Amino acid sequence: MQTAVSSSSRTEPCNPACLEVGDVVLVKVAGTIYLHKVTAVDPARTRVQISDNRGCISGWAGWAKVAGICVSVNGEPRPRTGGKARTSE
Repeated sequence: MQTAVSSSSRTEPCNPACLEVGDVVLVKVAGTIYLHKVTAVDPARTRVQISDNRGCISGWAGWAKVAGICVSVNGEPRPRTGGKARTSE
């Protein structure tokens, strides 16, 4: 798979209920955490569809499997990430 995000990306814990199509998220799949692009959101079933950067669908991931959101790549902020980070209380 061709990478779309370099090793100098920054992620933050997120609120999965706020995710939108186009967001890049950290998702735990079979015990390993990967960066994937969100290609669909299903709030009724509390899950997101994840795909690689070429549009190949990897499948659905429950919100519990979403570990974080990519907020910047090479120091450049990613669009529409404001308000999606999970706040600690």
